[in-house]
Amino acid sequence: MAEARVLLRLSGRPRPAGFAQSVCGLLGGGAAGPWPTHCGLRRGQLLLSAEPFPGATARLPLQRPAFCPFAALDRQPAPPGTALPADRDVDLAVAVVLQSSDQAVLLTRRTRTLRVSPNLWVPPGGHVEPGEALLDAGLRELWEESGLQLPPDQFSWVPLGLWESAYPPRLSWGPPRYHHIVLYLLVVSRETQQQLQARIQPNPSEVSAVLWLGPDAAAAVAVSEDGTEAPRQLSQDLPPSVLALELDEGGEARPLALPMSTLLQATPATADGTERVSTGTKFALRLWLQHLGR
Repeated sequence: MAEARVLLRLSGRPRPAGFAQSVCGLLGGGAAGPWPTHCGLRRGQLLLSAEPFPGATARLPLQRPAFCPFAALDRQPAPPGTALPADRDVDLAVAVVLQSSDQAVLLTRRTRTLRVSPNLWVPPGGHVEPGEALLDAGLRELWEESGLQLPPDQFSWVPLGLWESAYPPRLSWGPPRYHHIVLYLLVVSRETQQQLQARIQPNPSEVSAVLWLGPDAAAAVAVSEDGTEAPRQLSQDLPPSVLALELDEGGEARPLALPMSTLLQATPATADGTERVSTGTKFALRLWLQHLGR
């Protein structure tokens, strides 16, 4: 059996995080998050605890969406026909919030053909391989999705926070088939947005567009509320659109004026492929802005 990727230290002993239970619910004790969580960042593995423990290397905020399906299943009986995997644990993913030297962060739009979270704007990221250092996993995913390789002496990094992710993201979409803890890493490059953009070569099998968000636009996206049907009304201080680069059918990048209202869309009650920023990404943007002192 594969080694567990996410371990929870409960009653003094680590155990695998089971697929069907909310990690936030087990560590947060039912209070409202985010929950300050003590973390052991290991190769290919994450150990989490509500209390300090020997070997903990960071204390990070842990959060889940208000409509987390695992939280809903903790509060109420599962709907008829709901079957959750009994032989799987929570998986581990890492996402890189890449900040340029002029304070913009990179987001990528996942292609419509992906099985999980299609057409969403997210930071580059993905699964952590067995035995892989967490930073190495993030840099590998950054390279695989954007073509960017960062020289070791040209960036610094810090862990930002943890997100409990489910797909489908709402119980109204159907029972969850994927359950991850996503570790967001802030990677601060010494290069400008323009210098980094000149080297980006998106992988068309995973990425359909890229954009850079500055602090003001990121702040508007970060506070847009999920769980409502209507997008937030645009502030008069915000531009009506942001510049993105979209891949055409031949894989060539072309400019795209992306409406700000698209980035403020909420998670719909039913699966409809709405282009939007993922809820976890909004959480990561809030943490980034806090890091900037905004």
